[in-house]
Amino acid sequence: MRKVSAIPMQIMLAAIAAFALVLSASAAVRPFPPGFRTQDIKTDGATIHVRVGGKGPAVVMLHGFGDTGDMWAPLAAALAKDHTIIVPDLRGMGLSSYPDTGYDKKTQAQDIARVMDKLNVQKADLVTHDIGNMVGYALAAQYPDRVTRWVIIDAPLPGIGPWDEILKSPLLWHFNFRGPDVDRLVKGRERIYLDRFWNELSANPKAIDEATRRHYAKIYARPGAMHAAFNQFAAFSQDASDNKAFASKGKLTMPILALGAEKSFGAQQAAIMREVGTNVEGGIIANSGHWIMEEQPDATVKAIRDFLEKN
Repeated sequence: MRKVSAIPMQIMLAAIAAFALVLSASAAVRPFPPGFRTQDIKTDGATIHVRVGGKGPAVVMLHGFGDTGDMWAPLAAALAKDHTIIVPDLRGMGLSSYPDTGYDKKTQAQDIARVMDKLNVQKADLVTHDIGNMVGYALAAQYPDRVTRWVIIDAPLPGIGPWDEILKSPLLWHFNFRGPDVDRLVKGRERIYLDRFWNELSANPKAIDEATRRHYAKIYARPGAMHAAFNQFAAFSQDASDNKAFASKGKLTMPILALGAEKSFGAQQAAIMREVGTNVEGGIIANSGHWIMEEQPDATVKAIRDFLEKN
């Protein structure tokens, strides 16, 4: 057999390594740090996909629509040295199951409590964004002794504060995008649908790059994923009723950092949270729209870390 020259082989290996480096640099959705594991945890009516890693006091991170738990990888990397990081995909999103029911945020908060139980975590700090905020409030209201601190980022709470006025915003048309034809209208067009939100709700649409868009569009194109996402919004009326009942029992007392994006909810985020919390600090992420972990990850990670370390 003919012997392969060492020099061409070295060149080929170098080329492969360089190509891999280019691919890595172009993939904007960062992987979780080495040592993180994934597991699927059964709750009442769902199976929740969870990423777990790090060591120390626990931090639970909840994502929203248009993302999955993958959005939190930069924050997980920053905190994992001295925190145990728990990052679920919410019921009906990401790699969690897509059940027919249970999309009210009270039930989804119980999913998160069961995840904590299975991981032997009694208490945790909480970091949430978008629909994750709504699940976070239901979690903190039902299990106040299990949430030590809470960072809530750029989205309202159904039924709380100026909710009825917020619903009138034309940017939030998707809250009521429902009916018998929505699944087939969007099927095969998930990327077009999601691009609308990434473009309209960001300060700089280019900050949500092509690799990020492809990553999430592929996940939301999974069978049943968009139907489940529509159910998240369909539950808002029930969520509003539940939240009013939670609020009537008293305000949350744990330290809360309410971060609004400058080009989105801004200072209104803290005003909303003062309706339901007694110890609320406000903050604004400059030069960002709603997608703050994609648009301003460094500033967002710093704000969260500073708050968790000082409280």
